[in-house]
Amino acid sequence: MRMYDIILKKRNGSPLNKDEIDYFVQGYTQGNIPDYQASALLMAIYFKGMNHQETINLTQSMVDSGDSVNLSEIKGIKVDKHSTGGVGDKTTIALAPLVAACGVPVAKLSGRGLGHTGGTIDKLESIPGFSTSITNKTFINNINEINLALAGQTANLAPADKKLYSLRDVTATVDNIPLIASSIMSKKLALGTDAIVLDVKAGNGAFMKNIDDAFSLAKEMVNIGNSLHKDTIAIVTDMDQPLGYTVGNSLEVKEAIDLLRNKSPRDLKLLTITLGAYMLLLSKVVKTKQEGMDKIQDTIESGKGLELFKSFIKKQGGDIACIENTDLLPQASTIVPYEANKGGYIHKIKANIIGSVSLILGAGRNTIGDKIDLSVGIVLNKKVGDYVTKGETLAFIHLNKEDKIRPCIKKLADAYLIKDTPPKPKPLIYGIITKKGVERL
Repeated sequence: MRMYDIILKKRNGSPLNKDEIDYFVQGYTQGNIPDYQASALLMAIYFKGMNHQETINLTQSMVDSGDSVNLSEIKGIKVDKHSTGGVGDKTTIALAPLVAACGVPVAKLSGRGLGHTGGTIDKLESIPGFSTSITNKTFINNINEINLALAGQTANLAPADKKLYSLRDVTATVDNIPLIASSIMSKKLALGTDAIVLDVKAGNGAFMKNIDDAFSLAKEMVNIGNSLHKDTIAIVTDMDQPLGYTVGNSLEVKEAIDLLRNKSPRDLKLLTITLGAYMLLLSKVVKTKQEGMDKIQDTIESGKGLELFKSFIKKQGGDIACIENTDLLPQASTIVPYEANKGGYIHKIKANIIGSVSLILGAGRNTIGDKIDLSVGIVLNKKVGDYVTKGETLAFIHLNKEDKIRPCIKKLADAYLIKDTPPKPKPLIYGIITKKGVERL
């Protein structure tokens, strides 16, 4: 088998078989295939596409390129949740303990943030002492004891994906649905859970800007998961404005804790309850979505979710005093209000710009080695649809460096669109994708 022939075959629009895909993935991961040939194949895939079977085979080959986590010692149906990334997306922090408190084992491997979308690990590390550097044995024991553990992704978990993504990033081949879907699902499948709920974001603050593209990606990932014997459901959700009111690590942790105390904005709570309902549905704990939503709501109101969150944080070294009193979480030295320059109804709060402001403040990374400031960020005071008067506070900038004020205010001016008439309401959830098909809401 020659790489030249594989490139030529795909360039001419023919599907690759499993042996050819395995040859490419394994050879490139092991360093036997040079970047220039891998780049040529990726570009051919970008233009000619991949059918469903090719995408499934590519995903499986990337899973097989490294280690897989063996969760067979964990009792029950193990469920995972993944978000494609957004601004202010702190759902996992509250969702995981809520689902675990319902008796479902939740095994999470999370990453750090890069760019304007924050990482779950970074956010949780706002809690002093919290660590994701735990052994496999501790990971499994914690799930068996309290139904929840969260660890960082290991270097040898689907290593082909990491190497291929780095190459795609510098060869303009990132924006391709089969390549995106196989990249995401290879890491999810390598974790070894029994079921997966996917939150696919659509909007200016998401990877997929277009709703139809988000549905296409969601359908591809659901097809991969179910074809490889994992119960998989996807929900397409809005990311045209930040989720909730907070953007920034410790600020988002506080808002997630507020949700567990039954005090949270409507959008964050609705999304968390909906995702939780589908996780319970896949775990066979409930029979209907509504039953699942009711059970998650009851878990919030009873305080069971908050108590399990405390147990989870304590087991991974965190100081639960910061949960009982969130004022002990890292706080910025200065809070500056950003005011409306005109009155009217808010039509847009561009999530991508809010995310870039948090990046300027130091809440995110430009490169994976950057040190982040856990205390800084943005707290929205108003959301899309709200009426504001001129001079009213739209948001609060939490910062530690005074020289960041001017560039942040300049950017925020482009984030808001205010008009005289109310905007047309937009849904938070656009639709659900299961192996039975697509339900647009």
